[in-house]
Amino acid sequence: MKKRAFFMAAVIGMTIHTCVYAQQAPDSLLPDANLRDCIRYALAHQPVVRQSVLDEAITEANIKSRLADWYPQINLDASYQHNTQIPTTYFNGSPIKAGVENTSGAQFGLTQNLFNRDVLLASRTARDVRRQAKQTTASNQIDVITDVSKAYYDVLLTKRQISVLEEDIIRLERSQKDAYNQYQGGIVDKIDYKRANIALNNARAQRKGAEESLEGKYAYLRQLMGYPEKGALKLVDDTLQMESEVSLDTSITLTYENRIEYQLLQTQKNLLEAELRYNKWSFLPNVSAFANYNLAYLNNEFSKLYKDNLPNSYFGLRLSVPIFQGGKRTQNIRAAELQLKRNDWDFELLKSQINTEYTQAMAAYKSNYTNYLAQQQNMQEAKEVYDLISLQYKEGVKTYLEVITSETDLRTAQLNYFNALYQVLSSKIDLQRSLGTLTGN
Repeated sequence: MKKRAFFMAAVIGMTIHTCVYAQQAPDSLLPDANLRDCIRYALAHQPVVRQSVLDEAITEANIKSRLADWYPQINLDASYQHNTQIPTTYFNGSPIKAGVENTSGAQFGLTQNLFNRDVLLASRTARDVRRQAKQTTASNQIDVITDVSKAYYDVLLTKRQISVLEEDIIRLERSQKDAYNQYQGGIVDKIDYKRANIALNNARAQRKGAEESLEGKYAYLRQLMGYPEKGALKLVDDTLQMESEVSLDTSITLTYENRIEYQLLQTQKNLLEAELRYNKWSFLPNVSAFANYNLAYLNNEFSKLYKDNLPNSYFGLRLSVPIFQGGKRTQNIRAAELQLKRNDWDFELLKSQINTEYTQAMAAYKSNYTNYLAQQQNMQEAKEVYDLISLQYKEGVKTYLEVITSETDLRTAQLNYFNALYQVLSSKIDLQRSLGTLTGN
């Protein structure tokens, strides 16, 4: 329960911070953005999150509207009536005209609910309804944090891929030049030179493809952040920082109560219990107090209608008792009880889903982390092999084919390393989400 209370406090604080941030910098852009900057911006500008904050305000207004029925209700009803024919009544067996041509009246009425199950339900569920709205906002924020984080890493991964290809192109251009000079000098035939051209063209084509895909990934990140389409967005490309974030304590145990989905389901259960009590209250009477003050004006001449007032007033209690409704109330109670039982099975289903999600996320993280360490070592060794073969080729010990092969191995190892880095960071986000520990901090 302490963890749950802490989490809810964090969510509320994050929501308040989001609103303040949005008010301070509604149109700001990010000159140099790291992951936290992107997440903060998204929490302040993403349409889904902003809609959720508005939904909270709407919920609060609806709650206050329903609770207003506890306050005294004051009404004024006024009327004017002109009789073209005076009503006739019988007095001592003879018809006589009774009344005047013009009548006017006004009634001031005051009603105070003493017991009303609709108003009582609103007051008993106000806290849970507010909590449900905040939890929905928190759920949307977690979705945004997850999506923005993955898109952020995907953009950086593509940028690193482009850098790797550019470095490879520089090496290939140098190798091509060396092969051409040797071919011109008659040392080797043109096969080495042609191989260099083929490898260089392939690398350039790969770089072009990566550059084109980068634009699309930037557009997707802007969409997730609620960032202006034409706004400049420069991400801080810090590989060392990304490498420092791959580790996660895998000994953390799964606690269902930390998941926002579980908390939403618990809130729903509270509301269903309130609905059951509400239906049981249907056998109780509605009780209210009332007081009325009436103004009455009667005169045959309209100009003198409001000269004299014949008021009357009264107060009392009103009791409304539903006696028989064809078994409707009993069936409503039965339906509410079944809804509660169904909610219990929702808990069982959610626990099973959370456990499966956690197990799969943990397995994926451990697998990707192991692969990341392996690719990191492969990249280091591929660099050593390329440097050695390149040196031996210049000394005439190795063939150019071995140089091309080592260059390809180095490029592949570097690309595989950054792919592994992205995969382990992405799986870490999924694991944090499954544990219910993913926040914007």
